[in-house]
Amino acid sequence: MASEFPKDIGQPPVGGGMIGRIQRLILKPKDEWPAIDAEPMTAQGILMGWVAPLAAIGPAARLIQGQLFPMSVFGVTWRPPLLGAIVTAILTWLLAIASTYVWALVIDALAPSFGGTKNQISALKAAAFSGTAAWICGIFGILPFLGILAILGLYSIYLFWVGGPILMKVPQDKAPGFIIVSIIVGAVAMIVAGMVALAIGGAMFAMTPNAFGPAGGGTITVGGTTLDTGKLTDSAAKLQAATSAMEASVKGGNGAVKAVDPGALQNLLPASISGWNRTSVENQGGSAAGIGGSNARAEFQSGDQSFSLSVTDTGVLGNIATLGGAINATSNKQTATGYEKSEMQDGNRVEEKWDNQSKSGSYSVLVASRFAVEASGSAPSIDTLKSAVASVNLGQLQSMAK
Repeated sequence: MASEFPKDIGQPPVGGGMIGRIQRLILKPKDEWPAIDAEPMTAQGILMGWVAPLAAIGPAARLIQGQLFPMSVFGVTWRPPLLGAIVTAILTWLLAIASTYVWALVIDALAPSFGGTKNQISALKAAAFSGTAAWICGIFGILPFLGILAILGLYSIYLFWVGGPILMKVPQDKAPGFIIVSIIVGAVAMIVAGMVALAIGGAMFAMTPNAFGPAGGGTITVGGTTLDTGKLTDSAAKLQAATSAMEASVKGGNGAVKAVDPGALQNLLPASISGWNRTSVENQGGSAAGIGGSNARAEFQSGDQSFSLSVTDTGVLGNIATLGGAINATSNKQTATGYEKSEMQDGNRVEEKWDNQSKSGSYSVLVASRFAVEASGSAPSIDTLKSAVASVNLGQLQSMAK
């Protein structure tokens, strides 16, 4: 007997059932989206009748894989503890449902800025049914050698490309901008939701005592990464500001963020560094749908060692990715031959990585959540790479961000 389609979602035409709708959505999305748009649905019906069962596929598959195909490295076999694996699967499943709802809120909020219409149910339809391909491809996680096929889940981007503008009544000429902004901002919102879930999970399992503190502040440490939970309260305002900047950039209005001319970035690179010869220098830039970036890069050499020094303007994408520094996460990892760490210094994110055996690594500073200055390659020590980054006028980059 064919599975019955949830009543809240409505009875689809020919083919019936959830399986029929999935087939039509994957094979003929341009025909199926108008049908989805026309059907009366409820938020509960969409989330529980469509998202919940499909979003469970991936976590269930990975749970099974972990128990049936334990990891084996250098003759040592490790299988995740069953209880912990079950809890992880459940949290991942719940987060997928919550993230879908969060993305729907983003879609609904952005639609009017691109000539569309606010409609929470339509936005939830767009978010939920677009995710179908990604969730179905989660089944490939059941066998290790099939994991690469999960990339087919990227078809969900195409599904949203087709259906998002239809459901939110966005004019065709403004559809590309609406799609790009919705996907990028939605992805960031989901990351924020994931960090919140991580914080909640940390409190539940007591990974760090008094994680949230008396007023929601404090830190949580997981796998060497420390999250400042107090900063999460700033994320909503930062997300709104970042979204506004993204919209302005796509539409070309006031507040648009334009990438700095790559030639200006090249002028910030030193012509020489003590003991090192500059062997080449180049720059490039470009934009699409109002979202642009630029980069300048130089190569330096001394004997048989060499490193590159680059300055990159990530434009509005940098602010979106970091939410203007609203989320403060630090990490510190020691390896057999070196280390990796990430932290905030004077309002800028600093990351460094070094391997004592190969005498190579990288050091980068993200200025004003926008300009990335990085030195990477081989050198006598990490101090050489730090000095190279310091040779770039970070204060001037700070002023360029205003």
